[in-house]
Amino acid sequence: MDGAFFSLLVDESRDVSIKEQMAVVFRYVDKSGDVIERFVGIQHVSDTTSNSLKEAIDTLFSREELSISMVRGQGYDGASNMKGEFNGLKTQILRENPCAYYIHCFAHQLQLALVAVTKGNADIATFFTSCNSLVNIVGASCKRRDMLRDQLQEDIMEALEKDTLPTGRGLNQETCLKRPGDTRWNSHYGTLLSIISMFKSVVKVLKLIIEDGSTDNIGEANRSLRDIQSFEFVFHLFFMRSILGVTNDLSQALQRKDQDIGNAMALVKDCKDQLQHMRENAFEALLDQVSSFCGKHDIEVPNMDDAYVAQWRSHRKAPRITHLHHYRVDIFIQIIEWQLAELNHRFSEVNTELLLCLACLSPDDSFRAFDKQKLLRFAEFYPQDFTPRDLLALEDQLGIYIHHMRTRSDFSQLKGIGSLARKMVEKGLHKTFNYVYLLLTLALTLPVATASVERAFFAMNIVKGPLRNRMGDQWLSDSLLVYIEKDVFICIDNDSIMQRFQNMKTCRGQL
Repeated sequence: MDGAFFSLLVDESRDVSIKEQMAVVFRYVDKSGDVIERFVGIQHVSDTTSNSLKEAIDTLFSREELSISMVRGQGYDGASNMKGEFNGLKTQILRENPCAYYIHCFAHQLQLALVAVTKGNADIATFFTSCNSLVNIVGASCKRRDMLRDQLQEDIMEALEKDTLPTGRGLNQETCLKRPGDTRWNSHYGTLLSIISMFKSVVKVLKLIIEDGSTDNIGEANRSLRDIQSFEFVFHLFFMRSILGVTNDLSQALQRKDQDIGNAMALVKDCKDQLQHMRENAFEALLDQVSSFCGKHDIEVPNMDDAYVAQWRSHRKAPRITHLHHYRVDIFIQIIEWQLAELNHRFSEVNTELLLCLACLSPDDSFRAFDKQKLLRFAEFYPQDFTPRDLLALEDQLGIYIHHMRTRSDFSQLKGIGSLARKMVEKGLHKTFNYVYLLLTLALTLPVATASVERAFFAMNIVKGPLRNRMGDQWLSDSLLVYIEKDVFICIDNDSIMQRFQNMKTCRGQL
């Protein structure tokens, strides 16, 4: 890191031997202006209280000869031991370094927003329960998976003969229903896509299971068949595919290592705008798409002007509403409004003064967001890096900086503060406008998501598996470091490694 300030990303998880391990990742800006996230190591903790985590971090910093005064950001999930206002890890670090600002993982907030919406509506919750049941029934055994593959192959061959299916490299390959993950609600997006693309084959497999009659879950298969061959299921299927499709792009973008906080804020706003546009303009197109799909698969489409009564409600007490009102108001509009409300609630921190000031660094649209007073206020958040004298110099420099940037064609098409920092280093302007570049590095150092830490836990399950469950903590940490940071260690040739081991102690033979 060459003495640069950095942000701290921390999370904890159990390894295969049921030991609580804390993974640590540092985020900083290198000499080229690129955002770097590096795995530092695994630290064993006796428990997950904030005091234990703080002691483990202090031990790590002492071993690596680092100072907590160089920390400029903290990134954790929403656990109380992490973000607690009175004695959480965030608060303990802020007591030692007030400039180590905490950012709640954006990807985790998106996950919470999706979970809250899907569990808040009985119809949508029932729909996802039906999807999980369908995946479990069809994928319960190798025999049923083979049945699905065979049916899919027959349907593809039939479609190719009728010339109704596009062909090309990578298309129409063998696949199966995708099982959704428990820790990433957005993984349900892939499940919905696979159900839509394999709907005809899934229906045939369910019918074969029912006709076979020799399985214990024939009743579940019959219920799933009735569920998926209903207009209500198809409407929910296409509607939630649209919702998760919008948030899936945001989720993937937030998990990039080089994602900066300014661009992440813009992506969240774009997601909200897309949902709002969908609420106002997309219902008729969705209804046409669902009706067309139902007609293709011989599913009855109800008259939208007929009265709708939910199955779980009493016919006498049920409100007199039409199918159109139910699907448009009770499902379509309500779910989108709940999603928008959850996103506004979960991402309320993007409206904080610090991040609003940070957004003025954006070079988009020829630096349209530039605001001199807000950037001066942003610098005031870091008194350790900007003395009163530095603030005066920054004020003078900002006027020259913005005039220079707006007159140069090579800076007019930049997107995001990350590209601005790289371009300034490339042109040598990071030395000319040193105070502005310092603001950029502080902004880029702020963490966006803890995806890098979570990837370390996936690697931990590979390095320390059931057959190597007695690995010591230091050995595990060192092995993970080499495994995860391959690009750093790939430059070390084998001869150097062998020579190092040769020099460690006397060997019988030359390595």
